[in-house]
Amino acid sequence: LAESPPPVRDTPPAGDPQPANTPATPAEPLPLTDPERWLWPAEGRLLSRFQADDPARKGIQIGGDEGQPVVATAAGEVVYSGSGLIGFGELIIVKHSDRMLSAYAHNRRRLVVEGQRVAAGEQLAEMGRNDRNQPMLHFEIRVNGAPQDPLKYLPGRQAP
Repeated sequence: LAESPPPVRDTPPAGDPQPANTPATPAEPLPLTDPERWLWPAEGRLLSRFQADDPARKGIQIGGDEGQPVVATAAGEVVYSGSGLIGFGELIIVKHSDRMLSAYAHNRRRLVVEGQRVAAGEQLAEMGRNDRNQPMLHFEIRVNGAPQDPLKYLPGRQAP
């Protein structure tokens, strides 16, 4: 008679390493409160402002140098990192709370993936160029899906 296989266990015994294919523990849920403090997503000159009545101006545009850092304006979770939305180029969207998102468009290179937790000030991408070949970042803040004027959330800046 052939020897029967050992019994199958649902969990490894104490001291055994976890198998390599064990899924990661899910991240803790995001805080239910909105960020109290926001950071500028990039250094540079403000090229255009938010205009609620203009579909093309649902955020601000910050001019800079191609390749310069684009950072998270507040802590959160990356919910989109890709190029599938027409008109935004390489786009990153970070969820900060149940109701607040920030979006970073026209990146040259994305440095984060969907599901990744990011800290305020952590580099998300390198600044790229828009469809007019201008080095810049398009930045939006949305509350419950509605575009907001980012300048109402971002700290004031000293004039250069």
